[in-house]
Amino acid sequence: MTTQKEMFGNLELDKKIVAALTDMGFEEPSPIQAATIPLVLEGNDVIGQAQTGTGKTAAFGIPLVQSITDFKHIQALVMTPTRELAIQVAEEIGKIGRTRRVRALPVYGGQPIERQIRALRNNVQIVIGTPGRLIDHINRGTIRLDHIKFLVLDEADEMLDMGFVDDIEEIMRSLPTERQTLLFSATMPRPILSLTKKYM
Repeated sequence: MTTQKEMFGNLELDKKIVAALTDMGFEEPSPIQAATIPLVLEGNDVIGQAQTGTGKTAAFGIPLVQSITDFKHIQALVMTPTRELAIQVAEEIGKIGRTRRVRALPVYGGQPIERQIRALRNNVQIVIGTPGRLIDHINRGTIRLDHIKFLVLDEADEMLDMGFVDDIEEIMRSLPTERQTLLFSATMPRPILSLTKKYM
């Protein structure tokens, strides 16, 4: 199946994704998008230092959506420090993936887990969640990791401040070794750098 390509700034992307981006009001890539998207599409791990509001969600969301080939399994996990960010990221990736029928689902504490389990049965390809709730699903077997091709750590320094580093490591150890890891953080404290050395 060949996908038709179209330019988004100087990036060549799936035509359907460019159509979705145009609907969202994106005219050309932000600096972090222009730097990140080609690297991810080439199969590299990426460490991005980015503040909120720089367009970093689309910087990883666009290549994730473009790289989804198997619509039956979860292929990308995105970890966020808060449920608000999980919901926001899921909404944005959902909009980017709408024209390709890529489904993104947020999972977080404070929402009934049964509702999330039901939603997970409906062919979701990208799961965005807080570390504690992700571990809960992984332990129950409601999120299977064997098809994961991408792990994104979003706002890694905030997750560190909130004491999630052990949870992050537990999830990273359980993932397939053949995967891409993308890490975004406004600052790069030492524990984050040691995570990158160990797992990227």
